[in-house]
Amino acid sequence: MADLVYPPVVGICKTAFKAMDLRIDLKGQEHVPRRGGAVLVSNHISYLDFVFCGYAARPAKRFVRFMTKESVFRHRVSGPLLRAMRHIPVDRAQGGQAFSHALRALRSGEVVGVFPEATISQSFTLKSFKSGAARLAQQAGVPLLPMAVWGTQRIWTKGRPRDFGRNHLPITLRLGAPVPTVDGVADGALPAEGAHEDAEKLTERLKGRIQELLEAAQRAYPDHPRGPGDDWWQPAHLGGSAPAPGV
Repeated sequence: MADLVYPPVVGICKTAFKAMDLRIDLKGQEHVPRRGGAVLVSNHISYLDFVFCGYAARPAKRFVRFMTKESVFRHRVSGPLLRAMRHIPVDRAQGGQAFSHALRALRSGEVVGVFPEATISQSFTLKSFKSGAARLAQQAGVPLLPMAVWGTQRIWTKGRPRDFGRNHLPITLRLGAPVPTVDGVADGALPAEGAHEDAEKLTERLKGRIQELLEAAQRAYPDHPRGPGDDWWQPAHLGGSAPAPGV
């Protein structure tokens, strides 16, 4: 099925990035496969994380189908766009339907995007992960790609006003090698058919890898709070005034 809506939406987003003069630092994009299914898994600190995760897949000429809460699909503007871009609605009361939908997409060769925290972390640290992404990768037999985003919370996050001004904000994106779905398999390789570890253990390994990528993104981030009251976007353990973990 041809993508008639996704390309112009990507073009609009890139134009917005230029208008805002965002300084995007992307590394690890070579880990996104140019063909075949994959589960792209990221931390979640902003309402716009899906935009930047999708941006990270564009060097491989891939479109990401994100698993998104069903209520967004009911909006009169976003709903038709999300459906046209073939994103996947998630009804938390009937999660099995979304899982089956995502599994079909992966087996047909799509890249599916998952935020395993299931909500924005207002502390900007990792919350607990749900195991759905790991189970999808295992059952579809596709790579499990870890990713971290940093700086996106400064544009639009929960409990803060949006800032779409020309503020030259840096955005740091880091992709890692695929996380094998069984212990003892080299990074970047898939396990033998049927050889999988417990999904909960795999999820913890995935979380550890994303934590490493997040810390790398934070170290590489070139900006610092710009004055009194501007440290809200820094987590407490880095000296900022973001809420404590667990929020």
